Amino acid sequence: MEVLHQETIKHIAIQIKTAIDTITSSNSADVSEIYHQLTTPPHLEMGHLAFPAFPLSKLLKKSPVQIAQTLASTITKSQFIEEIRPVGPYVNFFLNLKNVSPELILQINQGDFFKKTLIQNTEKIMIEYSQPNTHKILHVGHMRNLCLGNSLVRLNRYLGHQVIASTYPGDVGTHVAKCLWYLKYINKEALPTQNHGDWLGKIYVLASQAVEDQKDTEEESSTKQKLTEILRQLEEKKGEFYELWITTRQWSLDLFNRTYAWADVTFDRWYFESEVDSDSLKRVNQLKEGGLFIESQGAIGMDLSADNLGFCIVIKSDGTGMYSTKDIELAYRKFLEFGIDKSIYVVDNRQEFHFKQVFKVLEKIGFEHAKDCHHLQYDFVELPTGAMSSRSGNIIPLTDLTNQMEETIKSNFLNKYIGNWSDQEIQLTAHIIADGAIKYGMLKMDPNRKIVFIMDEWLKLDGDTGPYLQYVCARIHSMLEKYHFNANAPGDFALLNEPSEQALILKLMQFNTIIVQAAALNKPSLLCTFLYELAKIFNNFYAECPIGKADNPKMQLMRLHLSQATAKAIKTGLELLGIKTPVRM
Repeated sequence: MEVLHQETIKHIAIQIKTAIDTITSSNSADVSEIYHQLTTPPHLEMGHLAFPAFPLSKLLKKSPVQIAQTLASTITKSQFIEEIRPVGPYVNFFLNLKNVSPELILQINQGDFFKKTLIQNTEKIMIEYSQPNTHKILHVGHMRNLCLGNSLVRLNRYLGHQVIASTYPGDVGTHVAKCLWYLKYINKEALPTQNHGDWLGKIYVLASQAVEDQKDTEEESSTKQKLTEILRQLEEKKGEFYELWITTRQWSLDLFNRTYAWADVTFDRWYFESEVDSDSLKRVNQLKEGGLFIESQGAIGMDLSADNLGFCIVIKSDGTGMYSTKDIELAYRKFLEFGIDKSIYVVDNRQEFHFKQVFKVLEKIGFEHAKDCHHLQYDFVELPTGAMSSRSGNIIPLTDLTNQMEETIKSNFLNKYIGNWSDQEIQLTAHIIADGAIKYGMLKMDPNRKIVFIMDEWLKLDGDTGPYLQYVCARIHSMLEKYHFNANAPGDFALLNEPSEQALILKLMQFNTIIVQAAALNKPSLLCTFLYELAKIFNNFYAECPIGKADNPKMQLMRLHLSQATAKAIKTGLELLGIKTPVRM
């Protein structure tokens, strides 16, 4: 549960509780409930905070409008409350910002604001994300999973949870067998001298097409036999195809590691399908002997029809396992190895039925942590031309994309600094902007909504983009340097009384509350929206409240304090999205 970390809002909640208890002659009102019911009016001139009277109608047997009027006349002003005003069914509060601002801005600028205790009970959580298949191309669509999981790890760690970040690459299966078959029997291309993982992904596309072309031909049966033999060697861990698998698998892993390094993503634990393959079969066979699975048409599994989940197969008629088989074993390993309280699987929405079956099987076989396993699903990334598919090759390879984005950024924005900036700074800045564009573009949408990737739109320096937020931070940093801002210089916060200054202060107050909500709902998109709104409010402030031409040095100093607080909030928020901010752009 969220701690009442915002002192000003907590103070108002206590005042409201006191008023309700006075009116009802009881001690029934709950401060925490009131705290979470306080909201922000749509317009600043209506108030800074608003309390809805609707929930009290049943208790007080009056209309919300009458209750709001009674509460407004009962609540007294204080050091934080300047005015109380009933507005229809709401009680609106105008804050005394000259008393609110000093603590808020100084805490942000000193960093203490970002270290507050925000929730009561922390947990040990494993977040499993980024499950790419070896021997396939990494493409832009894979970035949604990577960005979502990485941000959730950061958000939950910010709240104080102990988070284990894990990944589960698919390094065995038919897709691998096809690739190895093509390399052995069909391929005529010379092995490249570098970027073997990217090349291998292209080989998989050719292999899939070659197998498809053999349908209803004389070669089809022979190829199926060869694919079966390849899978047998991989299972037995010996033979020429096993040796080829070892080599080519490493090519893919090298590509994964390059991608993760580019995106500044690290994992605490790597699980592999091959790691749980044989043990998963042993476990379900033991469970079968215990009568927990039944046979149906030659396959072994569990009848879940009473739960509207059909029949979950764990051993196929040929004796091999399924994805469900491995996920059952993996669940046991996660909780045994790390003693976690919760396991979150970040996997696309196509696997919704699969995880419902797996979690239900875990429940029925008596796995005590079945209730602690959660599937966090998300929708796909598409190109303007439609859905992507590694098998058909209708994708944008990630390596090609990142290179193209960095070159576009240099061409459009950074090459004008050649001679003034070092080549290293230009390259690093291009990398940071490209990374920010991708991550923000992937995270600003609700996970349940589709994303259409349009590179030029995501790279814009205006509008709802990562580069725009990075640019706002860089501009503030440049301004602070230009005016030789002294963060330790004392100031008069009462000077910050312009509407756009007040709007910025009120928005900054919401930062930690948004983090709590984004983590609780597994929606970094809420943080994206907040940061974009904060940046727009800052731009209004910058346009309406002169800094270089401020009325006096004291006013300039206070506006610089407020600007620095804004930059720190945006920078910290972007870090929780996995995005860095360049010093200059």
